[in-house]
Amino acid sequence: MLRTKIFIFILIFAAITLSTCGPGDSETTPAMDTDAIHTEAVATYLADETRTALISLATPVSTFTPASPATETPSSETATTIVQPTAPPCYKLLYKKVETIPDGTSMVAGQSFTKMWKVQNNGGCAWAPGFKFSLIGGEAMGGKTLTLTEPVPVGAITELSIEMVAPSDGTGLIAGTWQMSDANGAYFGDALTVVISMGEPAATATNTKSP
Repeated sequence: MLRTKIFIFILIFAAITLSTCGPGDSETTPAMDTDAIHTEAVATYLADETRTALISLATPVSTFTPASPATETPSSETATTIVQPTAPPCYKLLYKKVETIPDGTSMVAGQSFTKMWKVQNNGGCAWAPGFKFSLIGGEAMGGKTLTLTEPVPVGAITELSIEMVAPSDGTGLIAGTWQMSDANGAYFGDALTVVISMGEPAATATNTKSP
């Protein structure tokens, strides 16, 4: 690029110098068209500048685009919560005492017995027919769910009894837990237990009801 410009200026200078000098006495030198030389030099200069500009425009410019920060997409999965039914606060059951088969009573395999508890409705609402007294944990020992057939008024004391059979293959302490539930299956009140001891003489295993 620089050499081209120098060459152009040399041509211009030479053209101007020749135009000021006349032909010699000894021989005649054909006159040079200085205007043509000047025009050609200017055209060459402009063409070179134009080419340089075009090359600059054609050269791709590298640009830096900052990456967008990653965004966390919330999960579409939602935890499922199982809501247990809740009994109205007016439903209550108070354990009073064991009528038969105190916890720890010795039994032999296959022995039948009746477990009986005395309880009180100490809440603000009567227990309605259809309420159930059922096993909520441990061994049923053949016991079946008890369904109330008569209402139990507020403040009333009643007895809950379940027919059971000592297991034929158990040893040691065998236990089960029972509780009352309302018509919606919501449990309320004190939980009641039955615990028997297997492998010892059944001298204390009686099905009598205390007065």
